[in-house]
Amino acid sequence: MIIKIYPDNPNRRELERAVSALRDGKVIIYPTEVGYAYGCDALQNRSVERICELKGVDPRRKSLSIMCSDMSMAAEYCRIDNEAFRYMKDNHMQKYTFVLPAGSSLPKVFKNRKQVGIRLALHPLTRLLAESLGSPLLTGSLPLDPETPEYASDPELIEERYGLTVEMVLDGGIIPFEQTTVVDCTVSPYTILREGGSKP
Repeated sequence: MIIKIYPDNPNRRELERAVSALRDGKVIIYPTEVGYAYGCDALQNRSVERICELKGVDPRRKSLSIMCSDMSMAAEYCRIDNEAFRYMKDNHMQKYTFVLPAGSSLPKVFKNRKQVGIRLALHPLTRLLAESLGSPLLTGSLPLDPETPEYASDPELIEERYGLTVEMVLDGGIIPFEQTTVVDCTVSPYTILREGGSKP
């Protein structure tokens, strides 16, 4: 099922349908600032495990990232010292994933992990989803086939390929696929683990 939502003027009824699905433990595909991604309520173990199944990753070994509406939400689920706070504040409008020490509020699927990736929502619809849900989204980018990159950026094609595996696809328009820049904020000095579409 594909649901058209205009990011700059979203229909509250359609937005609530998506939030209700997340609260019910469903997995959706939603738009982010770097393309489309699987998303679920990060506080529901079974939903997180389902995304890991869809992506073919082991949550005990693969780093997981959560999408937060803002830094206040992020601080509930990871430990942010003064240096990290300043760095995140200076770069909060960049397409970054900040790797930080995991906090105790994360569900058990995260318990064996000392670190968690933190994304701060830049896409307006993503921010609204997290704000309305009241908790972060576990986020996992769709598989990218270099031969058919449109299947990670065009919501109608995404629905065609992945629609039967998720509750809904939120159509926020075509968004070119990028990777975030991943910065490890648990070491000194901070280390870039992956260069993305944004330069630190």
